Amino acid sequence: MNANKAHAVVHAQQLTKKYGDLLAVDRIDFEIRFGECFGLLGPNGAGKTTTTKMIYGMLPLTSGCLQVLGADIQKEMRSIKVKIGVVPEETNLDFDLNVLENLEIYANYFNIPRREAQNKARQLLSFLDMDKKIFSGVEELSNGMKQRLLLARALMNDPLLLILDEPTTGLDPQVRNLIWHKLRILKENGVTQILTTHYMEEAAQLCDRLIIMHQGKILDMGSPQELITKHDEKNLESVFLKLTGRGLGAE
Repeated sequence: MNANKAHAVVHAQQLTKKYGDLLAVDRIDFEIRFGECFGLLGPNGAGKTTTTKMIYGMLPLTSGCLQVLGADIQKEMRSIKVKIGVVPEETNLDFDLNVLENLEIYANYFNIPRREAQNKARQLLSFLDMDKKIFSGVEELSNGMKQRLLLARALMNDPLLLILDEPTTGLDPQVRNLIWHKLRILKENGVTQILTTHYMEEAAQLCDRLIIMHQGKILDMGSPQELITKHDEKNLESVFLKLTGRGLGAE
């Protein structure tokens, strides 16, 4: 698989996903560049999570073309997945294991030797300010700590692409800012990021470029400032309201 920088990290053309009669993702086109944080902004049901699940091979495409790290996701899914880290929207940690054990078990999926996995896990827990929780049970962790553990787990295989699905939903501002800070450091170190969010401030703070999605379609694309300037609005929320006729909180 050719994953050099001559290729986009993700190239989607006419990407489509149907569930029966429901068109969840409607023939969308976009490209994600190496080293950027690329946002998918929209309300629940916009198609953000469905799009990311197709990118990391969790869902098959209905139609269209999707290349990830220079390879066709439908032909080389297994080799692509080992280069991707995913922080899912839902907490799916193993509550029967402690913090360190959750990371060690996950490392087995990538055939990382145990000693190497232990060292990597400790480094990541230190990076995420979780040194004192290394032997704690998952049930003892706050929501913010669980989210940091999910991020540590996603980084165990040194991914080239990190996918974050609503990574700070429900977290207090202090923890949210800590996670934002760590994500900026990762980007500086060359980790390309895909961020789904319905938080305007999060998109503005982290995303180099983003797409605004609604009902499975892309309404517009650009940097946060480009979109604000283009639509002559004061902020992203005003842009979204102008494009969709609804706020992100509307259901």
